[in-house]
Amino acid sequence: MSLHISCKNRTLLVKVAGEIDLVTAPDFRESIDNAMKEMMGINLLVDMSQVSFIDSSGVAVILGRFRRIQDQGGLMILYGMNANTKRILDLSGILSFIPFSTTEAEAWHIIKKKSVKEA
Repeated sequence: MSLHISCKNRTLLVKVAGEIDLVTAPDFRESIDNAMKEMMGINLLVDMSQVSFIDSSGVAVILGRFRRIQDQGGLMILYGMNANTKRILDLSGILSFIPFSTTEAEAWHIIKKKSVKEA
């Protein structure tokens, strides 16, 4: 698994490539948590387009990051999932409450709509 992490307008952008599984999930969690602290991110956008596999450990890390972001008043959005990844996340039930979109542009639109509602 590889990660590319950046921050824009207090929104952390995480591009994930490879497998999120029992072996890589702890690094995924730690990298996101550290970046959220260092970059003072409020929201989290996760590009899942290059994820080739995700297991229950990966699902648990995504759920944990969602709860943490939600607790601080932010929004987490998953986007770009391939059919297999989307199916696993859908079967886990988390796509019923974690927002997701097809593209990064759609994810930003969701963030902007949230910001307008709060203003």
